[in-house]
Amino acid sequence: MKHVKPFLVAVALTVTASAIAQQAPKPENIIKWRQSVYQVLAWNSGRIKANVDGQFNRDEVVRAANSTAAIANSGLGALYAPGTEQGKGWHDTAAKPEIFKDGKKVGDLAGNFVHEANELAKVAANGDQAAVKAQFGKLGQTCKACHDDYKVKD
Repeated sequence: MKHVKPFLVAVALTVTASAIAQQAPKPENIIKWRQSVYQVLAWNSGRIKANVDGQFNRDEVVRAANSTAAIANSGLGALYAPGTEQGKGWHDTAAKPEIFKDGKKVGDLAGNFVHEANELAKVAANGDQAAVKAQFGKLGQTCKACHDDYKVKD
């Protein structure tokens, strides 16, 4: 019985480790999710831009701004998990390896994005087209700041 107990513990640990490993998403799935999130952000940006540059529809802008803020607050950093520095999701990743190394700077940039996205949602709720356009510009600058250093150019 003395030798059976360590054996059972080892078996239990192996089964548990195997189950955990099977639950971890594959890097290519994480890259797909990351790429998908940025496509949704681009879609919402296009909706807002069309409204601030043309016929303004407050409800459309509010929906797009709220969606953008929700995504910004969703913990996008988890989509930059180890093992996703390179590879393919829907297409090759456009993330430069530096985004995985520059933790403080990337965190600051992400914080700015979250702040400006939340501000856009607040401003959109007021329905002032000029104010939305100005805040949308601020949000766009946060995107550009990250893209300049951490996105492979198309």
